[in-house]
Amino acid sequence: MPVLIKIMKKYISRLLALVLVAAITLVGCSGTTTGMLTGNYPQDTLAVVDSLRTAIMLPEDAPDKAEAQGQAREVINEFIARYRRDSSVTSLSSFTTMRTALDALAGHYSSYPNRPIPDKLKQRLAQEFKQVEMAVNRGA
Repeated sequence: MPVLIKIMKKYISRLLALVLVAAITLVGCSGTTTGMLTGNYPQDTLAVVDSLRTAIMLPEDAPDKAEAQGQAREVINEFIARYRRDSSVTSLSSFTTMRTALDALAGHYSSYPNRPIPDKLKQRLAQEFKQVEMAVNRGA
């Protein structure tokens, strides 16, 4: 009888592990996206810049500020996930500058979710977004 229990435990634990792996895989693959990105890097980059500028410039007392921050996080994640492994894009100056700006903004949202974006960071992001737009327009 004890041998049968050991065998049953072994199969049950394997079945449970398989079910957990399947559940994690399905949940990971069904992530929600904003559907904003098209796969056209220049177009996507400019759209993300516009979207983030809008989210950053909303007044702190705006009723949809929290929603805009949530959408900004989604856009950042979607953009980085789509383009970080694209070797034709990662060497572009527009991508490296964009990545720097996105990392700074995402870091602020992660570390200080309930605090307004400091003016110094807003100025830096505005400058980097302007550099990104110029680089994209000249194809770099």
